Amino acid sequence: MVDFQSKSHYGWQDFLEVMRLLRAPGGCPWDAEQTHGSIRRNFLEETYEVLDALDRDDPAAMCEELGDVLMQVAFHSQIETERGRFTMDDVVDGVTQKLVYRHPHVFGTATAADSAEVLVNWEILKRKEKRQDSTADAVESVPHTLPALWRAEKIASKTARAGFDWDSALSALGKLEEEVRELRTALEAGGAPDGPHGVREELGDLLFIAAKIGQMTGVDPEDALHRSCDKYNARFRRVEALADKPLSQYAEAELIALWQQAKEAAGSAPGDGA
Repeated sequence: MVDFQSKSHYGWQDFLEVMRLLRAPGGCPWDAEQTHGSIRRNFLEETYEVLDALDRDDPAAMCEELGDVLMQVAFHSQIETERGRFTMDDVVDGVTQKLVYRHPHVFGTATAADSAEVLVNWEILKRKEKRQDSTADAVESVPHTLPALWRAEKIASKTARAGFDWDSALSALGKLEEEVRELRTALEAGGAPDGPHGVREELGDLLFIAAKIGQMTGVDPEDALHRSCDKYNARFRRVEALADKPLSQYAEAELIALWQQAKEAAGSAPGDGA
């Protein structure tokens, strides 16, 4: 049993002390065994649970899930405290220093007429702070661990700010159509999917341009794809309900007809027009 006083209400320092005690001798064997790598996925899962609570506008769930994310921050910070490389105080100081530095229109003498100008100034200050001497440096700084569509959108946004862009989303659509043709050529060639100009490469190019069009139109490609997934799920449920035998026993033309029936059964509901 560790030396800890239970309370009816805990504060910030209590929270950090609990995290310390969990990994200290006499604490929790599981917590003590964890590394950055072993709990990496937990961080992602907790973040997605926060997003789910936000989407549902559920304040009780938000409070709980934000706490779980905060626990992950404290967990990783405690591991580094034990290594002597930085502490939670360093984390808090660092992010506060960053906020003050990147808001000179609030904490300094700079001015910003609107949120658009704030974002422009933010990017300039960020590149200066991180010593990114070129747009290529800024592009490379986009985390490779982001969901691919989101990473593509952020890369496209950074290069667009440097002036490397189409005149309009309609112009970019021509490139998307070109990529569709190249994907068709790769499929017809029947080569190795991961070979030069194979399906993997051409499909990736097509998805990148699709994300680029999302960036140009202000549409989050991740959100757009999630909505399409939801629409597909609902449509497929209707297909199964309409089927009178296992779907594997239908010919392709019959499956297309079933899909069309399911679409019509939806009554042209909003967002269900594919």
